[in-house]
Amino acid sequence: MIRLAMRLAVAGGREAILRLAIIAVAVALGVGMLLGILAGLNAVQLQGDRYAILNTGEGTPGEPGADPLWWSLRTDMFDNTVIDRIDLAATGPNSPVPPGIPRLPGPGEYFVSPALARRLATTPADELGNRYPGHQVGIIGRETLASPDRLMIIIGRTSDEVAAIPFAAKVNGIETDAPDVWIWALNLILAVTGAGLLFPVLIFIGTATRLAATRREQRFAAMRLVGATPRQISTIAATEATVAAMVGTALGFGLFPLVRDWLAGIPFTGEVFYPDEVALTPLGVVGVAVGVPVAAAVAARFALHRVRVSPLGVSRRVTPKPPRAYRLLVLVVGLAELGYFIGNRPETGIGQTAAYLPGLLLIMAGLVVAGPWFTMLGARMLARRANRPATLLSARRLADNPQAAFRAISGVVLALFVTTVATAVITTIVANRGSHMQGAGASSAVFSYMDSDTVEVPASVNADLAATPGVGNLLVLRSDPDAERGRMPTVVACADLEKTAVYGHCESGAQVASIWPGLDWDDNRSTVWPTSSIPLADLPTLPVYALLVQTDGSRLAIERTRTVLLTTFPAERNPPITGDEHQVDFVSTLTGWKRLANLIILASLPIAGCSLAVSVAGGLSDRRRPFSLLRLSGVQVRVLRRVVALESAVPLLLVAVVAIAAGLLTAELFLQAQLGYTLVLPGGDFWLLIGGSLVVALAVIGSTLPLLERITGPETARNG
Repeated sequence: MIRLAMRLAVAGGREAILRLAIIAVAVALGVGMLLGILAGLNAVQLQGDRYAILNTGEGTPGEPGADPLWWSLRTDMFDNTVIDRIDLAATGPNSPVPPGIPRLPGPGEYFVSPALARRLATTPADELGNRYPGHQVGIIGRETLASPDRLMIIIGRTSDEVAAIPFAAKVNGIETDAPDVWIWALNLILAVTGAGLLFPVLIFIGTATRLAATRREQRFAAMRLVGATPRQISTIAATEATVAAMVGTALGFGLFPLVRDWLAGIPFTGEVFYPDEVALTPLGVVGVAVGVPVAAAVAARFALHRVRVSPLGVSRRVTPKPPRAYRLLVLVVGLAELGYFIGNRPETGIGQTAAYLPGLLLIMAGLVVAGPWFTMLGARMLARRANRPATLLSARRLADNPQAAFRAISGVVLALFVTTVATAVITTIVANRGSHMQGAGASSAVFSYMDSDTVEVPASVNADLAATPGVGNLLVLRSDPDAERGRMPTVVACADLEKTAVYGHCESGAQVASIWPGLDWDDNRSTVWPTSSIPLADLPTLPVYALLVQTDGSRLAIERTRTVLLTTFPAERNPPITGDEHQVDFVSTLTGWKRLANLIILASLPIAGCSLAVSVAGGLSDRRRPFSLLRLSGVQVRVLRRVVALESAVPLLLVAVVAIAAGLLTAELFLQAQLGYTLVLPGGDFWLLIGGSLVVALAVIGSTLPLLERITGPETARNG
């Protein structure tokens, strides 16, 4: 029976071979994306384990009998890039050694990551190298680096030097496992993104397997009438599907190595991956290699349920019942679930996940369930406004079977929805948290917050800063001892404030002003700060809260200023930083997520167009005789082309509008519930990307229209 199935699979000549080829290509795309998702999940886990060293703390367990290790983790900045700085000192010969280095560095020695080694070799010492005491003795191995581009330095110090750093601690071991919550969150993001990519491909596979469905059902029904059993028919159908799926699976495995390096370069966690770690596990390989063909065989058996029940059933073509408005219920419940948490946001991260994730899943399911109803609604509106035969014919056909029309493009619903939600949320968060430091001086001023009880600022600081091109005045902000009574937390000498007028002015006659510190500095030229009751003579006795240095914004000025402050105050925990750099990790992560959202659009909409193209081709094959009769009766080919184009384009465009609207509404509800933000619409690049992808999808559909003239000639009507 299997040999017969193999012969029947290609018995239709070029048409049958083309059908199998299309199914194989669709499966190859699906398998390739599935492998990419599985490899990405593996890379996230491995990358997360390397982040674990940054979670080392006083409670980290160690080996029995190990000597404690003085440990201080700080961050530094260079050219808008974070540098992980670890200062450590051994307390005995058995102190733990961080992975990636052969031994603990002694005082005056340090190990650096390859990326930082390149920076040190190509950057003047007064901009970077002078910040780190001692000399380089080796390179940090990848066991400790989350990314090949990660900047890290491990510096050996004396115990007294490390103990003087605020928040330094003795640790018994080095953390090697990333927090489960961090891994879970990233895997969730990747899984949602993968679903947005994979679902359109699954629809494409399902659509491809339905090519020439009517003619295949008739052939199988004829075989039933001459004595074939349902089991034999199922075996033949499953064999056809399995052969195509096996070929597609093999092609998918062949595609994966070609895109692995590209996948590794997408920094959706904020860091790129090592290419060889975007790899598959043995279990994943076996699962995909076996699971995809098996799934194709099962799907083929279910697709022939009607033939197995009755071989005469294929001849009874009945218009299905129109979808009812109750299909909107799931969508409405999902939106209501998100709306409920506005003002009722759970306090814990797990509680927030449990609150929002069900609502998002309900909305996604609701869009799929309600899709045929929206398609029917659009078709009826199109019919009411139809003033041409082609428009009326396509509208009536869509209204007669909206389920079939929606099926081919249902994958794009989730893709557009996920993309719109992600982009809208990211745009709003950046607008509220990433762009508030755009005032004059915000990105060019270097802030250095003090954790220690430093009182005196050495005169050498002013001298070194004055000798640096592009560096302006130093403003010393000191802690206000009366801050607990509701006053602003810092005070400043009015004479110094007037030298940097961009930060405001004192009241007339004042000598000391109360001022609000922070990285959220806008242009405060017109601000008049209130007068402080602290005498000017007492200012030098107050602890320094922060130093603020105005620069011209050039890299040379900013980095030399940072080096001066770090070498003058080597024990401070917080690095000198600009306003823009304060958000660099946050914005970098959001940018990575936005790339993923754009990837969904760029991949899913053209795939949806391919699904539509296959659906159009299959529909033309099944309706070749009716169309041929219409041509014989005088209907022009361009009218038929317009009918087919409208049948395909209307559902796609309608679904795009519905999915985007639902995505924006969902983003608004989530932002209000979680952050209290009002939705900020995505920028023009998002809409251009959406429009361009839709144009590509429509172009793919249009490429199938020339088939109409070739398969609807007089010979088709004569031979049908």
